[in-house]
Amino acid sequence: MTDYPVDMSVKPEVEAFFDEATNTISYIVKDPTSPACAIIDSVMDIDYAAGRITYDHADAMVARINELGGKLEWIIETHVHADHLSAAPYIQQKLGGKIGVGEKIMVVQETFGKIFNEGTEFQRDGSQFDALFKDGDTYQIGNMQAFAMYTPGHTPACMVHVIGNAAFAGDTLFMPDGGSARCDFPGGSAGELYDSIMKVLSLPDETRLFMCHDYGPNGRAIEWETTVAEQKANNIHVGGDRTREDFIKFRTERDAQLAMPKLIIPSLQVNMRAGEVPTDANGNPMLKVPVNGL
Repeated sequence: MTDYPVDMSVKPEVEAFFDEATNTISYIVKDPTSPACAIIDSVMDIDYAAGRITYDHADAMVARINELGGKLEWIIETHVHADHLSAAPYIQQKLGGKIGVGEKIMVVQETFGKIFNEGTEFQRDGSQFDALFKDGDTYQIGNMQAFAMYTPGHTPACMVHVIGNAAFAGDTLFMPDGGSARCDFPGGSAGELYDSIMKVLSLPDETRLFMCHDYGPNGRAIEWETTVAEQKANNIHVGGDRTREDFIKFRTERDAQLAMPKLIIPSLQVNMRAGEVPTDANGNPMLKVPVNGL
């Protein structure tokens, strides 16, 4: 990819919010020339054992935007997360903005609609979201233009969002010493993930890359920002001279050893609904547990 539909000399103001419970990093991305901003990959807090939902993480982001005098224009989901719940509707109620996700959300909704035995009232057309992005689609955050890059492999609906000289990688990449995300969820593909990573690494070397997760490998402090150049040189899964075949072999063997994420069951049900908690026949918030379904 050599032609970019945005001005990559623009330097958005990026502020990270780390959620220790899920090792998720959410972002406020602000236009340096206006109050306009976006939120990337928000988190809704859940005590799954108690069935209790709270909003401390989201409230911190809302408070910060208010402190900055910001105007929230977009609430972006890089994909349907399997390890944390989105707070998008809660934040939208507080600050406005459009909720956006990749158009392949419909594939995810169809797949997990069956797994969770959702009825016909569950729409599988992405209509729960305000915007469905196709590969290369552009959108505005104040005076900044952003574009969505389709990057399947981890899930069928993953997208990396490029905003000025910053790219928000979702789970397509981890920090160089963390490598890459798993590919064994329904619709995942190690080969597709490798191709997607190469697509991201075709961005200019100086592009800032912001991760959605970090787990502090080998005991290091939590980090979330790197560059394309650093990933190309040092990523332990795809950097240097590692081939597509090497990656597929490693990723397939590694994924077979991984346990399911602790919050995958509530996360999928909520996130495929754009952050809304499903309800039972009486309208009460209710989550399902499919037995031997994942």
